[in-house]
Amino acid sequence: MGGLPVGARILTLSGEMPVEHLMPGDRIVTRDAGMAVLRNIRRRRLVTRAVKILAGSLGDTRPDCDVILPEDQHVHVRDWRARAMFNLPAALVPAAALVDGEFITALGEIEMDVITLIFDSPHVLYVDGLELAGHDMAQPLHSAA
Repeated sequence: MGGLPVGARILTLSGEMPVEHLMPGDRIVTRDAGMAVLRNIRRRRLVTRAVKILAGSLGDTRPDCDVILPEDQHVHVRDWRARAMFNLPAALVPAAALVDGEFITALGEIEMDVITLIFDSPHVLYVDGLELAGHDMAQPLHSAA
């Protein structure tokens, strides 16, 4: 299910902006396509298991602030974690798979507002200094990017 937490900053053609300020038609910067037009937005409140990723724990300034994500939100990793987990140079993995108990921790169940961004096709998005899978991109657990 995943989703971007309200308050997350996403990279758009106009610069970074809070995800909750986006509107259909906005142009979003993506890792895989350069730019994609946002088609729709779905916002929901849910109780979900969450993961906290401390600033800088996935690389130099990645993320650029502490981030709380649903545990099933897929994160694009391109470092030793991708090699160690999948023997690939890059992989899309659920946030829960990155938990190390120190810099990336499981928070248990929490209530959070999340936003799902709908595009014509799946994309990897730049959010708070992380590369996160967009809508419908969670099915492949790993990829050679």
